[in-house]
Amino acid sequence: MLESGITNTETTMVTEQNTAAALGSGTVLVFATPAMINLIEYTCSRSVQDELEPGQTTVGTNLNISHDAPTPIGMQVSCASKLVKVDGRALTFEVEVSDGVSVVGRGTHDRFIVDAERFQSKANAKSNR
Repeated sequence: MLESGITNTETTMVTEQNTAAALGSGTVLVFATPAMINLIEYTCSRSVQDELEPGQTTVGTNLNISHDAPTPIGMQVSCASKLVKVDGRALTFEVEVSDGVSVVGRGTHDRFIVDAERFQSKANAKSNR
C-alpha cells in the first residue's frame, strides 16, 4: 500500500539533444520544457515503481508546472519529487527542478496506477478498429 511521503531525485545533463532548439519547442540552446516534463515524469514514476504490485505501473494524467529559468548545455538538472497524496490509485506529486544555481521549474504531477498488460491491450485495440 502506497503512502504519501515517498521522495526521489533524478538527474540529467543538458545536451544539444534535449534543448528547445532540438525538440522544436523554441530556437535557443537551453533545457527544453518537453525535456523537463520527461524528467519530472521519470522521477515520479521511478519513485513508486518498486512499491507497486507485480504487473502494475503508473501513467501520467496531469501536469501543472512552471518553467522559470533557462539552463544551458553542459549543466546538470535535477528533479526532486515527493508523493503528497494517495487517493486509491490516484497519486499526486510535488516536484522541483533545479540546476544547482536556480530553481528551473516546479509544480505538481498526477499519476494513476494501472495494470500494465490491460492498459497496453486497451491502447492496442485502438489500432485494430
